[in-house]
Amino acid sequence: MTWSLLAHEPETGTFAVAVTTCALAVGASCPFLRSGVGVVSTQSITNRYLGPAVLDGMARGLSPAAAIEGALAGDDGKHLRQIHALDSHGRSAAWTGDNCVEWCGSRSGTGWSVAGNMLSGDEVIGDTVASYIARQDLALPERMLSALQAGEGAGGDKRGRQSAALKLTTTEDFPDIDLRVDDHASPLDELERLLRLWRTSRAPGLRLAPRRASPSGSTDLDNMEALWRKQGLDLRFRR
Repeated sequence: MTWSLLAHEPETGTFAVAVTTCALAVGASCPFLRSGVGVVSTQSITNRYLGPAVLDGMARGLSPAAAIEGALAGDDGKHLRQIHALDSHGRSAAWTGDNCVEWCGSRSGTGWSVAGNMLSGDEVIGDTVASYIARQDLALPERMLSALQAGEGAGGDKRGRQSAALKLTTTEDFPDIDLRVDDHASPLDELERLLRLWRTSRAPGLRLAPRRASPSGSTDLDNMEALWRKQGLDLRFRR
């Protein structure tokens, strides 16, 4: 099942993964990322242990290819797996096992990787890549979802559609964006709606949240209450 797009922006340190499939809750099983290290999607007959293992390998300095090889070494089902990874140097690698369901395969370039299986044809990957390369006018999250929409337009998962996810990390130990659509007739459309909502209701508050550069985040009660008033909320902290 599944096709996914991995991306890295070296100027910001951003890693991101967008994924969709005709199966329940793809965001719970396929995407893995780690700030400063890389991003992975483990799919087909998914082995979730592979994602952290590949990230651990890249954190030790292994290339994505070597990290994937090491992670698969102890997996008796490796020919059922599809996995691809991207590191902080923009290097990528992919494995598509001999027993993966057609159409299956991958393509990559500097700073991006696309892989999929159980697809209606190779044009799904081709159109995903073409859109990602062409839409440099978009911010990275929107660019990635636009690319998956292009792949969906080319046929997508041959079984249909059900779930999608978008995860993005920059400097913190947890994602800036972690959005999931677990069960929906048009999961990519719904994921785009959630991303628009994130832009207006979640992104503005990230600069005030606890983070590496400011471990306590904003603790100015008057400032936070002023922000609530701007939202029409009559809320006050206890003093």
